Amino acid sequence: MDLTLANPTAATPDCADDGAWLACIDCGWTGPPFEEIRYRCPDCDGLLEVRYDDHPTFDDFSGRGVWRYADALPVDHGVSIDEGDTPLYEVPTIEDEVGVAALRVKHEGMNPTGSFKDRGMTVGVRVAEKLGVDRLACASTGNTSAALACYGARAGTPVLVLLPAGKVAAGKVAQASLHGAHILEVDGNFDDCLDVVADLADRGEAYLLNSLNPFRLEGQKTIGLEMLEQFREGTGSLPDRVVLPVGNAGNTSALFKAFRELVAAGELAPDEVPTMTGVQAEGAAPMVEAVAEGRETVRRWDDVETRATAIRIGNPVNAPKALPAIRETGGTAVAVSDEEITDAQRALARDGVGVEPASAASVAGLRKLREQGVVGSDERVVCLTTGHLLKDPDAAAAAGVEPDPVPADTEGVLDHLG
Repeated sequence: MDLTLANPTAATPDCADDGAWLACIDCGWTGPPFEEIRYRCPDCDGLLEVRYDDHPTFDDFSGRGVWRYADALPVDHGVSIDEGDTPLYEVPTIEDEVGVAALRVKHEGMNPTGSFKDRGMTVGVRVAEKLGVDRLACASTGNTSAALACYGARAGTPVLVLLPAGKVAAGKVAQASLHGAHILEVDGNFDDCLDVVADLADRGEAYLLNSLNPFRLEGQKTIGLEMLEQFREGTGSLPDRVVLPVGNAGNTSALFKAFRELVAAGELAPDEVPTMTGVQAEGAAPMVEAVAEGRETVRRWDDVETRATAIRIGNPVNAPKALPAIRETGGTAVAVSDEEITDAQRALARDGVGVEPASAASVAGLRKLREQGVVGSDERVVCLTTGHLLKDPDAAAAAGVEPDPVPADTEGVLDHLG
């Protein structure tokens, strides 16, 4: 397992600021974190990540929420609305059905705006303040726009959102609208939106807070830290495998980085790092294709379609970080149908966990991999669910049961009940 990116052997570079710096995952370029705005390496255009000269252990963490892990983040406080501390649920019906040693669901839909994106925004918007920017921007399938609009409003900074026209769930558009974002509906898909907003950012028109931004992923890595603490507290052990939905692949990248940093701190042994397992919808599965073909890059899918709107992405920007996460942990990636996603959404609801369709992809993927024998019966598994049921109320209603009409009297109700 290659853990060198999180634990460089070289001394802290002169460009470090309070023990943190930016590094290119491809060519090794290093630079200061806050002197100027960077999203990619100035030498090779590779992806950047935040590096540290010190890696804290769990004993160093205190408090609650995302900022419990401030010692592992590039800033010591954020623009916060009490994000984090999301539940790790038992799901006994699904656990019995799938047949694994232990199954837990980490429900990130219980964050303030209803998705995991809040973890990234509490850090990213704070960094934007530190950099002195005057406008925040994102492309979005919905959850990013809701979170950025909310945290931008909290910070008093204008927010620009680009959405693919007609492709975003109404609940998410409503959130961004109510929090005061300037919303533009683009005649194209999410990847087209990201192309445009990235160009705007390169021109200095706005500060980009999609997951191309390495500081946003630092907030998201706290999912992994919190997950391990909760799982160990609840079961006395660590999970063998993490199964998660893949859209832009930011969470796959961020959780793997969290685990590598714990290895660097001596908190985890290399063989204790959970196997990273990605799940995509069949209609938007470029990562699955790359893993199946053993490639180190993804082929952009220009035409993508799935009812799991949050992962309707054909060009995952974090693939260069996420593919090694899967490969180095002995993981895999699997595609599931929309029908399998909806069935998993219903199964989670029966266990009392309400999620949007993209979230249920993780459980659908676990089911398929268990049937294929890829996941063993002795494994301890965490499935990540990323967004709340009410993010996509239309999909929830379609997956649920239809109401029955009855007359407006007790006898009529009793007659109907039989």
